[in-house]
Amino acid sequence: MSEDRIIISLSQAKAPFFIGVDLGGTNIKIGVVDDLGQTLSYVSVPTEVEKGPIDSTRRMADAILTAIRQAGLQHSDIARVGLGSPGTMDIPAGKFVKPANFPGWEQFPIRDTLADFCNIPVTYDNDANVAAFGESWIGSGRGYHSMIMLTLGTGLGCGIVLDGKTLIGQNSHAGESGHNIVDPSEYARLCNCGQRGHLEAYASATGLARRAFDLLEAQHQPTSLDSRIDIKTMTTQEKHKLPKLIWEEARKGDAFSIYLVKDTAKWLAIGIVTLMHTIDPHCILLGGAMTFGGKGDPVGDMFLAEVKNEIAKRAYPILSERLVLEYATLGGDAGYLGAAGVARADYGAVCKK
Repeated sequence: MSEDRIIISLSQAKAPFFIGVDLGGTNIKIGVVDDLGQTLSYVSVPTEVEKGPIDSTRRMADAILTAIRQAGLQHSDIARVGLGSPGTMDIPAGKFVKPANFPGWEQFPIRDTLADFCNIPVTYDNDANVAAFGESWIGSGRGYHSMIMLTLGTGLGCGIVLDGKTLIGQNSHAGESGHNIVDPSEYARLCNCGQRGHLEAYASATGLARRAFDLLEAQHQPTSLDSRIDIKTMTTQEKHKLPKLIWEEARKGDAFSIYLVKDTAKWLAIGIVTLMHTIDPHCILLGGAMTFGGKGDPVGDMFLAEVKNEIAKRAYPILSERLVLEYATLGGDAGYLGAAGVARADYGAVCKK
């Protein structure tokens, strides 16, 4: 959705208004959003993690004020700010704990600091949770009271929305389903977290790249990938591009690339079945950069169909028959839209008291 983002005018909007903030390791995405989930303005600024949390949060607050002005609103028109960030975090306390990609931000009380800087109350949640909430509110998950969103990228993120609320857990770690064990063997693949056998090691872009590299190095079978890469001289950066090359070659009919796509679907389905048997969701959405072109792409459609087939082999029949499995639709905007959505939900809860 980010490439064709629709910005509406103030005259088209419905009050109250909210700010959604998606804090990433590279950029901070900020949008002013109305009560229907429509965007009035959008601002993106560099995170510059190395400058420290105070500097980044102050610039975040400045960008929020800029977005308010661009929307044609006053500061007093904003009901609440929603903030989504990667972890680890203590969500009820509104602070980071030990975020892997934010060195020097340990124990930083980001929620209250941002609220002080912009003088607007802030709702804080995990980035995967808010992305899932965005899809639940105005995306592919709209209308389903129980929904899971899996984000396939460098890692494998997960957000869970039940009855209009994100699932947080006792230690703010609910939904870390990329670290569910799908392979208990002694020689299972290493996950990015350092443990073996986790779903992320098999169904993330990193996991796919590593599996592909190992098979290519072992000369598993002839493939058109050989004409595009040199396995003996591949750099780390080139390895990271393997999932995209696999998608492109699968579109051309390369049997090896198609095998890798289907094998990824199998591992993902194993992880999904565990979630189904635990939560019994009505809807599961797949998002992120590694969806092989997504809905309408021949490889993306094949991937989704294969996930469904593998689920049907393993899940209780009534669960697999009734599950809605689709691609997410909000793309890179899901973070700030979902953050605005959780702020809206908090604002509504306060107003009812």
